[in-house]
Amino acid sequence: MQPICVKKVLLHIIDVSLKTPFTTSFGTMKSKEVCIVEVIDESGVSGWGETVTSNEPDYNEETTYTAVHMLKKFLVPKILNKEISHPKEVFDMFSFVKRNHMAKAAIETAIWDAFAKKNGKPLHEVIGGTKTKIEVGKSIGIQPTPEHLVEKVEQFLNEGFKKIKVKIAPGSDIQYIHAVREKYPSIPLMADANSAYTLNDVEHLKKLDDYNLIMIEQPLAHDDIIDHAVLQRNIKTPICLDESVYSYETARKAIEFGSCRIINIKIGRVGGIREAMRIHDLCQSNNIPVWCGGMLETGVGRAHNIQITTLPNFTIPGDTAPSQHYWEEDIINPEVTMNQGIIEVPKGIGIGYEVDRNKLSKKRIHLETFE
Repeated sequence: MQPICVKKVLLHIIDVSLKTPFTTSFGTMKSKEVCIVEVIDESGVSGWGETVTSNEPDYNEETTYTAVHMLKKFLVPKILNKEISHPKEVFDMFSFVKRNHMAKAAIETAIWDAFAKKNGKPLHEVIGGTKTKIEVGKSIGIQPTPEHLVEKVEQFLNEGFKKIKVKIAPGSDIQYIHAVREKYPSIPLMADANSAYTLNDVEHLKKLDDYNLIMIEQPLAHDDIIDHAVLQRNIKTPICLDESVYSYETARKAIEFGSCRIINIKIGRVGGIREAMRIHDLCQSNNIPVWCGGMLETGVGRAHNIQITTLPNFTIPGDTAPSQHYWEEDIINPEVTMNQGIIEVPKGIGIGYEVDRNKLSKKRIHLETFE
């Protein structure tokens, strides 16, 4: 495999509006600013990544502009004009920076894309993925009423989604899940709490055991694995960890403590593709199924999610819904599409989708270039 040497990095900061507001226990998102990272090697090959950050530090401590700062000040200088034999090296090159995983992943994924393109291969082939199709689930934000939620579930089931994820929070939980289960007693259904509960809510959360959920995702604190182990011993519903698992080591400890039975892998949350692969392999060896969560990505991040999901232990449908579910116009060609809950893994080199520079420039609010 040919190495790459990054000669130029461009940070395209864009502003994108969601088609409809998306509500979780954190709040409601209507738009977001995203940094699209472009790396260009010595032969002119471009690789693409994105910061999957939010505008505010609600999911974790990072925001788009903290990520941009880390990229400009520390991460871009570390890889510029350096020969990289394989993208796996990049994670260790960034080890001098603590956390800031989404900033690291934005440029690390771009290097993976460029490396795959340089070597004429699809990214999934470079990382060892074998699937040609992936199943897709749909994440539904908190709705005004249980009736509204049931209508949304019906809509997305008719579109063919293979799993339904319902966002919950205190006051918008049991009755909402009950309404869905009453109409759809056997669909693959899960709840996502986004850290909205504490151990004081154990008896309340036990009520979810009546609804045969695939899992409840991250019910307790965003950085916790101890209380989750206590909760898992007291409920039948499998716990899935999201925010708490931000590295191989946190995944290892969560598995050893019995904090969860499922793990959601997000490339940005764990610092890039290399760490996502290591967590995948760890979970596979411990019979812990994984799935790929979403962060309301543009097509660039969505493309990377498709590629990572080709690995064999991604056995639960992820949140990689088609572009048109979120954006009036995505920044890639072709846009991500789905047929009855199935996305065909693109056969093209790299991430398999091309960034449309005209669409990118229309949404761009700032550009910085490093060479």
